[in-house]
Amino acid sequence: MFERPDSNAAFDNSSKKEAVVLVHLNFNNPDFAEAEQEFIELVNSTGAKIATMVHGKRHRPDPKFFAGSGKVEEIRQHVVANDAALVIFNHELSPSQERNLEKTLECRVIARTGLILDIFARRARSHEGKLQVELAQLKHLSTRLVRGWTHLERQKGGIGLRGPGETQLETDRRLLGQRIKSLKKRLAKVRSQREQGRRSRQRGGVPVVSLVGYTNMGKSTLFNKMTAANVYADDRLFATLDPTLRRLKLMNTQALVMADTVGFIRQLPHDLVESFSSTLEETRDAALLIHVVDAGASDRDDLMHHVDDVLQQIGADEVPQLIVCNKIDQLEHHHARIDRNEDGRITCVWVSAITGEGIDLLRQALQEYFPETQEVELVD
Repeated sequence: MFERPDSNAAFDNSSKKEAVVLVHLNFNNPDFAEAEQEFIELVNSTGAKIATMVHGKRHRPDPKFFAGSGKVEEIRQHVVANDAALVIFNHELSPSQERNLEKTLECRVIARTGLILDIFARRARSHEGKLQVELAQLKHLSTRLVRGWTHLERQKGGIGLRGPGETQLETDRRLLGQRIKSLKKRLAKVRSQREQGRRSRQRGGVPVVSLVGYTNMGKSTLFNKMTAANVYADDRLFATLDPTLRRLKLMNTQALVMADTVGFIRQLPHDLVESFSSTLEETRDAALLIHVVDAGASDRDDLMHHVDDVLQQIGADEVPQLIVCNKIDQLEHHHARIDRNEDGRITCVWVSAITGEGIDLLRQALQEYFPETQEVELVD
Protein backbone atom coordinates (compact mmCIF):
# COMPACT_ATOMS: atom_id res chain seq x y z
CA MET A 1 0.00 0.00 0.00
CA PHE A 2 1.12 3.56 -0.66
CA GLU A 3 2.84 5.20 2.29
CA ARG A 4 3.34 8.91 2.86
CA PRO A 5 6.94 9.99 2.24
CA ASP A 6 9.18 10.21 5.26
CA SER A 7 10.74 13.66 5.61
CA ASN A 8 14.06 11.95 6.27
CA ALA A 9 13.70 9.25 3.63
CA ALA A 10 16.72 10.32 1.61
CA PHE A 11 19.19 10.55 4.49
CA ASP A 12 19.93 8.54 7.59
CA ASN A 13 18.87 10.62 10.57
CA SER A 14 21.00 8.73 13.07
CA SER A 15 23.94 10.27 14.93
CA LYS A 16 26.40 8.61 12.55
CA LYS A 17 26.77 10.65 9.40
CA GLU A 18 25.92 8.86 6.20
CA ALA A 19 28.64 8.69 3.54
CA VAL A 20 27.44 9.96 0.16
CA VAL A 21 29.04 10.16 -3.27
CA LEU A 22 28.28 13.31 -5.25
CA VAL A 23 28.16 13.54 -9.04
CA HIS A 24 28.50 16.85 -10.86
CA LEU A 25 28.94 16.71 -14.63
CA ASN A 26 29.90 19.57 -16.90
CA PHE A 27 27.75 20.07 -20.00
CA ASN A 28 29.71 23.20 -20.97
CA ASN A 29 27.99 25.16 -18.21
CA PRO A 30 29.42 28.67 -17.73
CA ASP A 31 28.58 28.57 -13.98
CA PHE A 32 29.93 25.04 -13.40
CA ALA A 33 32.17 26.00 -10.45
CA GLU A 34 29.52 28.12 -8.72
CA ALA A 35 26.90 25.41 -9.17
CA GLU A 36 29.27 22.87 -7.60
CA GLN A 37 29.82 25.03 -4.54
CA GLU A 38 26.07 25.45 -4.09
CA PHE A 39 25.65 21.67 -4.48
CA ILE A 40 28.17 21.06 -1.70
CA GLU A 41 26.39 23.54 0.58
CA LEU A 42 23.05 21.84 -0.10
CA VAL A 43 24.44 18.43 0.85
CA ASN A 44 26.23 19.79 3.92
CA SER A 45 22.97 21.25 5.16
CA THR A 46 21.54 17.70 5.40
CA GLY A 47 24.29 16.58 7.77
CA ALA A 48 25.54 13.94 5.36
CA LYS A 49 29.24 13.12 5.07
CA ILE A 50 30.61 13.79 1.60
CA ALA A 51 32.89 10.89 0.67
CA THR A 52 33.94 12.23 -2.73
CA MET A 53 32.83 14.31 -5.69
CA VAL A 54 32.83 12.65 -9.12
CA HIS A 55 33.32 14.98 -12.08
CA GLY A 56 32.92 14.42 -15.78
CA LYS A 57 32.36 16.27 -19.02
CA ARG A 58 29.77 15.40 -21.63
CA HIS A 59 28.04 17.03 -24.58
CA ARG A 60 24.66 15.52 -23.68
CA PRO A 61 23.20 13.15 -21.06
CA ASP A 62 23.28 9.40 -21.67
CA PRO A 63 19.69 8.14 -22.16
CA LYS A 64 20.18 5.09 -19.91
CA PHE A 65 22.42 6.30 -17.06
CA PHE A 66 22.63 10.09 -17.61
CA ALA A 67 26.41 9.61 -17.16
CA GLY A 68 28.35 7.36 -19.51
CA SER A 69 28.88 3.69 -18.67
CA GLY A 70 32.56 4.31 -17.88
CA LYS A 71 31.66 7.13 -15.48
CA VAL A 72 29.02 4.95 -13.85
CA GLU A 73 31.67 2.30 -13.20
CA GLU A 74 33.89 4.97 -11.64
CA ILE A 75 31.00 6.02 -9.39
CA ARG A 76 30.40 2.38 -8.41
CA GLN A 77 34.05 2.01 -7.37
CA HIS A 78 33.76 5.08 -5.14
CA VAL A 79 30.54 3.70 -3.61
CA VAL A 80 32.28 0.42 -2.74
CA ALA A 81 35.50 2.06 -1.51
CA ASN A 82 33.64 4.46 0.79
CA ASP A 83 30.84 2.08 1.80
CA ALA A 84 28.44 4.78 0.62
CA ALA A 85 24.71 4.21 0.87
CA LEU A 86 23.64 7.10 -1.34
CA VAL A 87 24.67 8.77 -4.60
CA ILE A 88 23.41 12.28 -5.34
CA PHE A 89 23.42 13.79 -8.82
CA ASN A 90 23.43 17.58 -9.12
CA HIS A 91 21.17 17.13 -12.13
CA GLU A 92 17.64 16.08 -12.96
CA LEU A 93 17.31 12.36 -13.65
CA SER A 94 14.42 10.61 -15.33
CA PRO A 95 12.69 7.83 -13.35
CA SER A 96 14.23 5.19 -15.63
CA GLN A 97 17.71 6.67 -15.23
CA GLU A 98 17.34 6.56 -11.42
CA ARG A 99 16.23 2.92 -11.55
CA ASN A 100 19.05 1.92 -13.90
CA LEU A 101 21.63 3.66 -11.72
CA GLU A 102 20.32 2.10 -8.51
CA LYS A 103 20.41 -1.36 -10.07
CA THR A 104 24.00 -0.91 -11.29
CA LEU A 105 25.37 0.94 -8.25
CA GLU A 106 23.42 -1.21 -5.78
CA CYS A 107 22.55 1.77 -3.60
CA ARG A 108 20.04 4.57 -3.47
CA VAL A 109 20.30 7.35 -6.05
CA ILE A 110 18.57 10.71 -5.87
CA ALA A 111 18.66 13.74 -8.15
CA ARG A 112 18.88 17.42 -7.34
CA THR A 113 15.13 17.79 -6.86
CA GLY A 114 15.05 14.90 -4.37
CA LEU A 115 17.86 16.53 -2.40
CA ILE A 116 16.10 19.90 -2.22
CA LEU A 117 12.79 18.29 -1.27
CA ASP A 118 14.53 16.49 1.59
CA ILE A 119 16.01 19.77 2.86
CA PHE A 120 12.65 21.52 2.63
CA ALA A 121 11.00 18.68 4.56
CA ARG A 122 13.55 19.12 7.36
CA ARG A 123 13.11 22.91 7.53
CA ALA A 124 9.32 23.28 7.35
CA ARG A 125 7.86 24.19 10.73
CA SER A 126 4.41 25.69 10.17
CA HIS A 127 1.30 23.71 9.24
CA GLU A 128 1.19 25.40 5.84
CA GLY A 129 4.86 24.79 5.19
CA LYS A 130 4.55 21.08 5.96
CA LEU A 131 1.53 20.76 3.67
CA GLN A 132 3.38 22.53 0.86
CA VAL A 133 6.44 20.31 1.20
CA GLU A 134 4.39 17.11 1.32
CA LEU A 135 2.48 18.16 -1.81
CA ALA A 136 5.75 18.78 -3.67
CA GLN A 137 7.12 15.43 -2.43
CA LEU A 138 4.07 13.51 -3.61
CA LYS A 139 4.06 15.18 -7.02
CA HIS A 140 7.69 14.19 -7.41
CA LEU A 141 7.02 10.69 -6.10
CA SER A 142 4.12 10.14 -8.52
CA THR A 143 6.56 9.83 -11.44
CA ARG A 144 8.85 7.46 -9.51
CA LEU A 145 6.36 5.15 -7.87
CA VAL A 146 7.84 1.90 -9.20
CA ARG A 147 11.52 2.41 -8.43
CA GLY A 148 12.93 -0.60 -6.61
CA TRP A 149 9.55 -1.84 -5.40
CA THR A 150 9.19 -5.26 -7.07
CA HIS A 151 6.05 -6.12 -5.10
CA LEU A 152 4.16 -3.43 -6.99
CA GLU A 153 4.04 -5.58 -10.11
CA ARG A 154 2.17 -8.47 -8.46
CA GLN A 155 -1.59 -8.90 -8.54
CA LYS A 156 -3.05 -8.81 -5.06
CA GLY A 157 -6.55 -9.17 -3.76
CA GLY A 158 -7.99 -6.57 -1.44
CA ILE A 159 -11.21 -6.18 0.55
CA GLY A 160 -12.78 -2.81 -0.03
CA LEU A 161 -9.48 -1.32 -1.18
CA ARG A 162 -8.86 -2.46 -4.71
CA GLY A 163 -11.02 -2.83 -7.79
CA PRO A 164 -11.25 -6.06 -9.82
CA GLY A 165 -7.85 -7.00 -11.17
CA GLU A 166 -6.24 -3.82 -9.81
CA THR A 167 -2.51 -4.17 -9.26
CA GLN A 168 -0.69 -2.90 -6.19
CA LEU A 169 0.88 -0.23 -8.41
CA GLU A 170 -2.53 0.99 -9.53
CA THR A 171 -3.71 1.06 -5.94
CA ASP A 172 -0.69 3.06 -4.86
CA ARG A 173 -1.23 5.53 -7.68
CA ARG A 174 -4.90 5.93 -6.80
CA LEU A 175 -4.17 6.48 -3.10
CA LEU A 176 -1.39 8.90 -3.95
CA GLY A 177 -3.76 10.83 -6.20
CA GLN A 178 -6.32 11.00 -3.40
CA ARG A 179 -3.71 12.31 -0.97
CA ILE A 180 -2.58 14.98 -3.44
CA LYS A 181 -6.20 16.06 -3.94
CA SER A 182 -6.71 16.26 -0.16
CA LEU A 183 -3.55 18.35 0.31
CA LYS A 184 -4.61 20.76 -2.42
CA LYS A 185 -7.98 21.28 -0.71
CA ARG A 186 -6.34 21.93 2.67
CA LEU A 187 -3.86 24.34 1.14
CA ALA A 188 -6.68 26.12 -0.67
CA LYS A 189 -8.31 26.77 2.71
CA VAL A 190 -5.05 28.13 4.15
CA ARG A 191 -4.59 30.20 1.01
CA SER A 192 -8.08 31.66 1.44
CA GLN A 193 -7.26 32.70 5.01
CA ARG A 194 -4.01 34.29 3.85
CA GLU A 195 -5.86 36.10 1.07
CA GLN A 196 -8.31 37.57 3.60
CA GLY A 197 -5.43 39.03 5.57
CA ARG A 198 -3.89 40.39 2.38
CA ARG A 199 -7.17 42.06 1.33
CA SER A 200 -7.49 43.58 4.81
CA ARG A 201 -4.08 45.20 4.50
CA GLN A 202 -4.83 46.40 0.97
CA ARG A 203 -8.12 48.01 2.08
CA GLY A 204 -6.25 49.85 4.78
CA GLY A 205 -3.67 51.10 2.31
CA VAL A 206 -0.82 49.34 4.14
CA PRO A 207 2.00 48.49 1.69
CA VAL A 208 3.87 45.19 1.97
CA VAL A 209 7.64 45.18 1.60
CA SER A 210 8.86 41.69 0.75
CA LEU A 211 12.42 40.47 1.29
CA VAL A 212 13.70 38.36 -1.60
CA GLY A 213 17.09 37.05 -2.56
CA TYR A 214 19.30 34.06 -3.04
CA THR A 215 19.29 31.73 -0.06
CA ASN A 216 21.84 32.44 2.67
CA MET A 217 22.11 36.16 1.83
CA GLY A 218 21.08 37.20 5.35
CA LYS A 219 17.41 37.99 4.67
CA SER A 220 16.11 36.64 7.98
CA THR A 221 18.87 38.40 9.93
CA LEU A 222 17.97 41.66 8.20
CA PHE A 223 14.28 41.00 8.88
CA ASN A 224 14.99 40.53 12.59
CA LYS A 225 17.09 43.68 12.72
CA MET A 226 14.44 45.79 10.98
CA THR A 227 11.36 44.50 12.84
CA ALA A 228 12.74 43.29 16.19
CA ALA A 229 11.34 39.87 15.31
CA ASN A 230 12.86 36.58 16.39
CA VAL A 231 12.80 34.62 13.14
CA TYR A 232 15.25 31.70 13.04
CA ALA A 233 18.39 32.65 11.13
CA ASP A 234 21.45 30.51 10.46
CA ASP A 235 24.40 30.41 8.06
CA ARG A 236 23.06 27.58 5.92
CA LEU A 237 20.82 27.14 2.90
CA PHE A 238 17.07 27.32 3.52
CA ALA A 239 17.44 28.02 7.24
CA THR A 240 13.82 29.17 7.20
CA LEU A 241 10.96 28.34 4.85
CA ASP A 242 7.84 29.63 6.48
CA PRO A 243 6.75 33.18 5.56
CA THR A 244 6.61 35.69 8.39
CA LEU A 245 4.87 39.08 8.43
CA ARG A 246 5.73 41.81 10.92
CA ARG A 247 4.85 45.44 11.39
CA LEU A 248 7.67 47.81 10.45
CA LYS A 249 7.72 51.15 12.24
CA LEU A 250 9.44 54.14 10.68
CA MET A 251 9.77 57.67 12.01
CA ASN A 252 7.14 59.39 9.85
CA THR A 253 5.42 56.34 8.41
CA GLN A 254 2.58 54.97 10.48
CA ALA A 255 2.57 51.40 9.20
CA LEU A 256 4.40 49.11 6.82
CA VAL A 257 4.34 45.33 6.68
CA MET A 258 7.58 43.45 6.03
CA ALA A 259 7.46 39.87 4.73
CA ASP A 260 10.32 37.38 5.01
CA THR A 261 10.13 34.65 2.36
CA VAL A 262 12.00 31.52 1.31
CA GLY A 263 15.34 32.07 -0.42
CA PHE A 264 15.88 31.11 -4.05
CA ILE A 265 18.54 28.93 -5.65
CA ARG A 266 19.61 27.87 -9.12
CA GLN A 267 17.05 25.69 -10.87
CA LEU A 268 14.48 25.79 -8.09
CA PRO A 269 12.30 22.71 -8.78
CA HIS A 270 9.03 23.52 -10.52
CA ASP A 271 7.00 21.42 -8.05
CA LEU A 272 8.35 23.52 -5.18
CA VAL A 273 7.55 26.80 -6.93
CA GLU A 274 4.01 25.54 -7.59
CA SER A 275 3.51 24.11 -4.09
CA PHE A 276 4.77 27.30 -2.43
CA SER A 277 2.65 29.54 -4.67
CA SER A 278 0.50 30.84 -1.79
CA THR A 279 3.64 31.76 0.15
CA LEU A 280 5.22 33.45 -2.84
CA GLU A 281 2.08 35.50 -3.47
CA GLU A 282 3.27 37.78 -0.67
CA THR A 283 6.13 38.59 -3.01
CA ARG A 284 3.99 38.93 -6.13
CA ASP A 285 1.53 41.33 -4.44
CA ALA A 286 4.14 43.41 -2.61
CA ALA A 287 4.49 47.14 -3.19
CA LEU A 288 8.27 46.86 -3.07
CA LEU A 289 10.82 44.05 -3.13
CA ILE A 290 13.97 44.40 -1.09
CA HIS A 291 16.43 42.26 -3.04
CA VAL A 292 19.14 41.23 -0.55
CA VAL A 293 22.52 40.32 -2.03
CA ASP A 294 25.96 39.48 -0.67
CA ALA A 295 28.03 42.61 -1.19
CA GLY A 296 31.29 40.66 -1.43
CA ALA A 297 30.15 37.73 -3.60
CA SER A 298 32.19 37.38 -6.77
CA ASP A 299 29.12 36.01 -8.59
CA ARG A 300 26.73 38.61 -7.20
CA ASP A 301 25.31 39.60 -10.59
CA ASP A 302 24.80 35.96 -11.55
CA LEU A 303 22.92 35.20 -8.31
CA MET A 304 20.73 38.26 -8.80
CA HIS A 305 19.92 37.00 -12.28
CA HIS A 306 18.78 33.63 -10.86
CA VAL A 307 16.52 35.42 -8.37
CA ASP A 308 15.02 37.53 -11.15
CA ASP A 309 14.31 34.32 -13.09
CA VAL A 310 12.26 32.92 -10.18
CA LEU A 311 10.48 36.25 -9.73
CA GLN A 312 9.47 36.05 -13.37
CA GLN A 313 8.15 32.49 -12.83
CA ILE A 314 5.82 33.66 -10.05
CA GLY A 315 4.74 36.85 -11.82
CA ALA A 316 6.64 39.25 -9.56
CA ASP A 317 9.11 40.55 -12.15
CA GLU A 318 7.20 43.86 -12.53
CA VAL A 319 7.30 44.72 -8.82
CA PRO A 320 9.78 47.57 -8.08
CA GLN A 321 13.04 46.49 -6.44
CA LEU A 322 15.41 48.11 -3.99
CA ILE A 323 18.81 46.42 -3.92
CA VAL A 324 20.34 45.93 -0.46
CA CYS A 325 24.00 44.92 -0.47
CA ASN A 326 24.38 43.04 2.80
CA LYS A 327 27.45 41.71 4.67
CA ILE A 328 29.58 44.82 4.15
CA ASP A 329 31.28 43.91 7.44
CA GLN A 330 33.07 41.17 5.48
CA LEU A 331 34.61 43.65 3.03
CA GLU A 332 38.10 45.01 3.64
CA HIS A 333 37.16 48.59 2.84
CA HIS A 334 33.52 49.24 3.43
CA HIS A 335 31.07 51.81 4.66
CA ALA A 336 27.31 52.06 4.79
CA ARG A 337 25.90 54.26 2.07
CA ILE A 338 22.98 54.96 -0.23
CA ASP A 339 23.44 54.85 -4.02
CA ARG A 340 21.18 56.95 -6.22
CA ASN A 341 20.60 57.17 -9.96
CA GLU A 342 20.85 60.31 -12.05
CA ASP A 343 17.25 61.20 -11.15
CA GLY A 344 18.08 61.08 -7.44
CA ARG A 345 16.07 57.90 -6.79
CA ILE A 346 17.58 55.36 -4.40
CA THR A 347 18.82 52.24 -6.19
CA CYS A 348 20.94 50.48 -3.57
CA VAL A 349 21.63 50.56 0.18
CA TRP A 350 24.84 49.06 1.62
CA VAL A 351 24.33 47.50 5.08
CA SER A 352 25.43 44.84 7.54
CA ALA A 353 22.51 42.99 9.08
CA ILE A 354 24.85 41.41 11.64
CA THR A 355 26.38 44.62 13.01
CA GLY A 356 23.46 46.90 12.24
CA GLU A 357 25.60 49.25 10.18
CA GLY A 358 23.50 51.01 7.55
CA ILE A 359 20.13 49.91 8.95
CA ASP A 360 19.26 53.55 9.61
CA LEU A 361 19.98 54.30 5.94
CA LEU A 362 17.67 51.48 4.86
CA ARG A 363 14.94 52.91 7.06
CA GLN A 364 15.57 56.30 5.46
CA ALA A 365 15.24 54.74 2.00
CA LEU A 366 11.89 53.15 2.91
CA GLN A 367 10.73 56.43 4.40
CA GLU A 368 11.42 58.13 1.06
CA TYR A 369 9.65 55.38 -0.86
CA PHE A 370 6.58 55.35 1.42
CA PRO A 371 6.19 58.89 2.80
CA GLU A 372 2.66 58.24 4.12
CA THR A 373 0.66 55.15 5.02
CA GLN A 374 -2.33 54.44 7.23
CA GLU A 375 -2.49 52.56 10.53
CA VAL A 376 -4.36 49.22 10.49
CA GLU A 377 -4.10 45.97 12.39
CA LEU A 378 -1.67 43.43 10.97
CA VAL A 379 -3.14 40.03 10.16
CA ASP A 380 -0.55 37.21 9.95
